[in-house]
Amino acid sequence: KVSSVEEAAQARGVSVSAVVKSLLVRRSEDDYLLVLVPGDRSISWPKLREVLGVSRLSMPDAETAFAVTGYVRGTITPLGLKLPVVIDSRIVGEAITLGSGEHGVAIGLQADALIDAYSATVADVSEG
Repeated sequence: KVSSVEEAAQARGVSVSAVVKSLLVRRSEDDYLLVLVPGDRSISWPKLREVLGVSRLSMPDAETAFAVTGYVRGTITPLGLKLPVVIDSRIVGEAITLGSGEHGVAIGLQADALIDAYSATVADVSEG
């Protein structure tokens, strides 16, 4: 069991930036998307708003996140979901690890395969 992205990276034997965080973002009423950023970075809200062409975004509470995804916060993954995906451009071409939807279980894959599978929007949406 890990309690931080740094511990997750150490347990997986990868760099912190290779541990990709999947963050659920609310664009508007009943309109959600996933934003994937490297573990050593955070969402840049101004950049993400610009990419999406909106003036307001928020992160739902844990109960709403579970209702939307079926995953508890900390285990959210794009796997099995039909939500739009935005991926930070820093992970393009990289080998990454991604949560699997279960605590303590991660999946290693190439970011480009994820981008292709989800027709993800790739943009600079992080800061750190």
